[in-house]
Amino acid sequence: MHYGQLSQEHINQLISICGEAHVLTDEESRQHYSHDYTEDLSFPPEVIVKPASTEEVQQVMRLANEARIPVTPRGAGTGLSGGALPTYGGISLSVERMNQILAIDERNLQVRTQPGVITQVLQEAVEEKGLYYPPDPASRGSCLIGGNIAENSGGPRAVKYGVVKDYVLNLEVVLPSGEVIWTGANVLKNATGYNLTQLMVGSEGTLGIVTQIVLRLIPKPTETMTLLAPFTDAEKACEAVSAIFRAGITPSAMEFMERDALTYTLPHVDDVQLPLEEDTAAHLLIEVDGFKAEVLMEECEKIMEVLEAYGAGEVLLAQSQLDKDKIWALRSKVGEAVKQHSIYKEEDTVVPRAELARLLHGVKKIGAEYGFQSVCYGHAGDGNLHVNILKGDLSDEAWNTTLKEGIREIFQLVKSLGGTLSGEHGIGHVQKEFMDVIFQDIELQLMRGIKEVFDPNGILNPGKILPDRVPEQTTTPASAV
Repeated sequence: MHYGQLSQEHINQLISICGEAHVLTDEESRQHYSHDYTEDLSFPPEVIVKPASTEEVQQVMRLANEARIPVTPRGAGTGLSGGALPTYGGISLSVERMNQILAIDERNLQVRTQPGVITQVLQEAVEEKGLYYPPDPASRGSCLIGGNIAENSGGPRAVKYGVVKDYVLNLEVVLPSGEVIWTGANVLKNATGYNLTQLMVGSEGTLGIVTQIVLRLIPKPTETMTLLAPFTDAEKACEAVSAIFRAGITPSAMEFMERDALTYTLPHVDDVQLPLEEDTAAHLLIEVDGFKAEVLMEECEKIMEVLEAYGAGEVLLAQSQLDKDKIWALRSKVGEAVKQHSIYKEEDTVVPRAELARLLHGVKKIGAEYGFQSVCYGHAGDGNLHVNILKGDLSDEAWNTTLKEGIREIFQLVKSLGGTLSGEHGIGHVQKEFMDVIFQDIELQLMRGIKEVFDPNGILNPGKILPDRVPEQTTTPASAV
């Protein structure tokens, strides 16, 4: 693949499309858009472009495609797999100015929005009308709905309500050529041709740039109850997860946090008093929701019976909305707290929920063999375990070389348990080298074929998901810092 050189003439054309204030080439801006939340990686783009409409995105893509200039779409930069990193320089295309909720259809329970709307803002807007958009990644207060589409985001409430793909009905997409398509229809059932909508969801900005989104909504539950259960045995906590479902209960959220996750996080959360007994190894955070408090109380009682059978200690039932908010604040800040504690790598493993205990056991065993500490937490109800590997006392050589062997072993374990590489963070830049653990060559070839159909010049978010051939460049490549 041959990439063209970005010239001053190209920059002038971009300015004519988006306006001078929205085309940035200064060093400070280039550094800001060079990274997301993925480790300490940095790949500065040559120019940042902020279009405000579908038409402007079209014009930018036509220019880039004709000149063979790589384009990396970007939301809020909260990703954890390096999907928004402009690894080959070129253009960083931010959708942050495309931030309007276009219509809320209360009759059909749908919302139409641009991709630059903050997820929490969208949720609060529909909640004002008694409606609910459930997917709620930890970064929902800052991440953009377009980025959620690109990564097929989930969050705690996916256990009952599903992930982003379960709510997307239709997408307006600008292709790398600059052509515009709608991928589906604003209907709940659609058996008309290939499902381009679901192909775009989770494609990590490699096939097209989403410029409008139609989401289905549901009525907002009016009642919630929140439980926090301590365990002296973390694996028993994991075993309890599947048992709760087998007892006929489907919680709206079920989160696992081992002890270190809480000890690192408690200092970062104000007004949360959570006594940790010396023998406490992990907690389960469980929420049920619905429309009748008495029904939820019956479910909580059944859940407590299961928890007791698996060795839980005294279960805390949050008595007020403030108490619920404090518990969720603790959970939502775990990732940030771990990152502040140490340099780390986060693996987003997922297995069938009944295999969660075996996954946790295996991760700890592999960590002991390779000399690394891991802090584990995540969406236990989905079998989605976030494995945060801390650098700690590992040498730079071990961190940069032999650790990869340990990570590969973790993924091989995940596969043996019926799981896969990522539940919600995506593959992006940092996990693509492990795709061969999960997929056969023929499967990877099919994915490459799909990419080539959408993007024959290979300009859109190159270097992501698939271990592509290294492109030939006439520009100076960006490099990892």
